[in-house]
Amino acid sequence: MALTEARIRECTDEELSKLLSAELNRWLPHGHDPDLDLFLARLGLIPSGLRAMALIYQLDVSITLDDLGWHFANWHHRRYCEQTIWALRELEAFEHAELFVLAYALAQLWWDKIGELIRYNFNDFVAWYQESELEKATLPLTERMWELQKVDRGLFGYWTSYARKYPRKVIGT
Repeated sequence: MALTEARIRECTDEELSKLLSAELNRWLPHGHDPDLDLFLARLGLIPSGLRAMALIYQLDVSITLDDLGWHFANWHHRRYCEQTIWALRELEAFEHAELFVLAYALAQLWWDKIGELIRYNFNDFVAWYQESELEKATLPLTERMWELQKVDRGLFGYWTSYARKYPRKVIGT
């Protein structure tokens, strides 16, 4: 079913979440491209609200399965991280954005090392990261993110509230 302002108003949050996911799949049928430069270029072609939702998806996965420090190894791309900050702010997830900004700043201290470790074998990062200064430094930020994930469906809760507040920013043609 097409995503329209009327449909956004009349459906439940669960239904709207499914509609937003379907709309994202319509615009991005192959999901995240391994080439993050290409993926970011593709994102530039979709409505800004959907772009923001696509950008925070992997952060939600990282917080659910791992932590903030780990996210920067999985998504080791500065422009992608900077776009994630934009996306969090666009979706009005301001506390998440601030936590991410702080974690990203900390990750810069080890950015080159992370890049070296993941370049050939991700297990090299895994071995280094356990008990690393990066893990220790980002842990309080991660713990706060974990707490926030328990409120209103975490980051995905922002999708539905945003779509209701700014429906034209998620409706594609």
